[in-house]
Parts: sequence; structure tokens; C-alpha cells
Amino acid sequence: MKIPFLDLKAQFNTIQGDIRSALNRVLDSQNFILGPEVDQFEKQVASYLGVPHAVGVASGSDALYLALVALGVGPGDGVITTPFTFFATGGSIVRTGARPLFVDIDPRNYNLDPGKIAELIEANRRNPRAQLKAIMPVHIFGQPAEMGAIQKLARTHGLTVVEDACQAIGAHYQGQKVGTLSEFGCFSFFPSKNLGGFGDGGLAVTGDPGLAQKLRRLRVHGSDRKYHHVEMGINSRLDALQAAVLSAKLPYLDRWNEARRKKAAAYDQALGDLPGLVLPPAPQKGVEPVYHLYVIRASKRDGLEKFLGTRGIGTGVYYPLPLHLQPCFAGLGYKEGEMPESERASREVLALPLYPELTEEQQTFVIKSVREFYQKPALI
Repeated sequence: MKIPFLDLKAQFNTIQGDIRSALNRVLDSQNFILGPEVDQFEKQVASYLGVPHAVGVASGSDALYLALVALGVGPGDGVITTPFTFFATGGSIVRTGARPLFVDIDPRNYNLDPGKIAELIEANRRNPRAQLKAIMPVHIFGQPAEMGAIQKLARTHGLTVVEDACQAIGAHYQGQKVGTLSEFGCFSFFPSKNLGGFGDGGLAVTGDPGLAQKLRRLRVHGSDRKYHHVEMGINSRLDALQAAVLSAKLPYLDRWNEARRKKAAAYDQALGDLPGLVLPPAPQKGVEPVYHLYVIRASKRDGLEKFLGTRGIGTGVYYPLPLHLQPCFAGLGYKEGEMPESERASREVLALPLYPELTEEQQTFVIKSVREFYQKPALI
């Protein structure tokens, strides 16, 4: 049995009529950049998330960058974030000219540890490395970060918050969807995401009309009207084809996320007794993850990854090298050992196949194979 880590063809087969109709609508209009399709999608997402303003851009990476720029983050500023995330999080900060200030993760959920944020703020007060301007939490793997504690720290110290919700669309924290709990929430529509397009695409949401207008201007070279540029922006427009695809998929998102939760629960039940594994955290009261990835900690991680590969089972390592140790961030002065939980996670994490179309037979085979590696028979 061959079980891909992600099977986009299986998803397409279930909704291809909707997708082809959406694409044909754009082809008939020949309106490919911004326009009615993007306007409609922005309104749909804003309604889904419960926010006044949603602004489509070319990628999740650009959403993070432009949100920071709209908030005035620039050279000399410091933005607190996690080293255990995709590159775009730290990269967006550096693109503004600001400095990423990395804080280690809570090993239970891989998200920013609020206690360590507080320690960094105090350390920077005593020995300033940058003018603290913002915090950028990441709802990693679709697991909501501790936004209550993070927002309290931000208010206490006069910081803004930009949520990297690129892996977490539809997740809830205390009754609100993540990405709506701060000045800006940023989303990615990379094809592998829970809501994925047919290429790159991103979005930023905000409750502030002024920030929304500034973001709309920044995505079109800093222009409010054609050939008149009031500030330095970039070309970062969500194209109509992507918006049409995403509009067709959005009505299915909650159904897909619920399927992910059920499959995550099946893994939890079937693998929870294995001494060599640490499973994702059990959902806490008021927190509803969307399991963009089902990530385990595994003793003998590399051996398990290879063994599953011989069984035709796709897996992924998210992430093999934390940001503070990436060569391009060497100039920031971080050294191995400074972020021990992030570094340990990078050595142990492994993502198992999890997507709405994963069949019961396929998941059972994955479970049996993991148990076989640890020489534990399947539960009956």
C-alpha cells in the first residue's frame, strides 16, 4: 500500500466540478489581477473569520511582511518570535530591516512560551538589543498559541501583535478564530494548507480600517490610484484564479477540519500507549486545533522515518533546523544550545499522514506500521 504524506488529487476528485466552474468563470471574464473574484473572496473570508477587513496578497510570506510594514516595524526594531517555524516567519521580520528576537518554545505544543517572552522583555530592558515593537506568535501545526498570555504581555509593554496563522485557518482560541485576536492575522493558501489554492496566495485580516487601507495600498506598490505612489510598497496581489479556487473550497473548510480532528483522535487512541512516542497535546478547554500537521515526537525518529518509507508511507520532518541556527541568520549571534526545546524538537519530530481524504484502511496501515517499528502489536 502506498500512502502519500498528502494527496491533493484525492481532494480535487471530490470537488472538481466546483473548481472547474470557478476557473471557467475567471477565464470567461479574462480579469486575472485583483478584481471581482478577489473582492468576493475577501468578503467571504472576513465573514468566515468574523472580522471587518481581509486583504488578499500574493503569499503568506508577504502577508506577514506587509502586516509588519503597515504597523511601522522597520530598522532598529525588534520583533519577538519563535525559532521553531517555517522560514517565512523570521524572514518577514528581516525583510523590514528589523531584528527577530527568538524565544524558545513550550515543548508541549511547540508554540511560543509566554514565560520566556517575559524573560526576554526583561533582559532587553536591562541590556537592549533592539527597540521592542511587536510579538509574532505562530499557531504551529494548527495548534493555537497561548494568546491570552501573549496579549497581556503585549498590552503591558506597549507592543503590537501579528499572528502567523498560516497553518491554522479555522482553529479556535477561547471562542474566537485564530488570526482575529490581534492587530493583524496572516494566512497562507499554499496548496498543502487546510485551505489551499492552486499556487501561492495569502491574506491578512484586521479590525482596523486604517490598517486595512494601508495594506491594500502596500500590495500595489504603495498606490491608492494608478501611477500615484504615496509610499514604498511591493507587487503582492492575490490573483483572480487563486481567489476563485479558494472561494470554491472555503465552504468545505469546516468539514475538512473536523475530519482532520477525527483522524487525529484515531491516532491518539491507537498510538498513545507507545513508550517511544509523544503525541500532540490533547485539546485544552476553549482551544480547538485544526491539525494542519499531526506531529509526534519519536525516539529513534530517523529510524522510524526510514522504516515507514520502506512501507510506502510518506512522512515529513517539520522542522529539521530551527531558525536561530540557519546560516542566513548567523549574523544575529545565536549559538547552538540557546534554544534547547526548539533544538530538541528538531531532532525528534515527525509528521504522519493526516488529511481529510485519508481512508480508514490507509490510517490503519500507518498505525500498524508505527507499532511494528516499536515492536508493539496492534491494539484489538
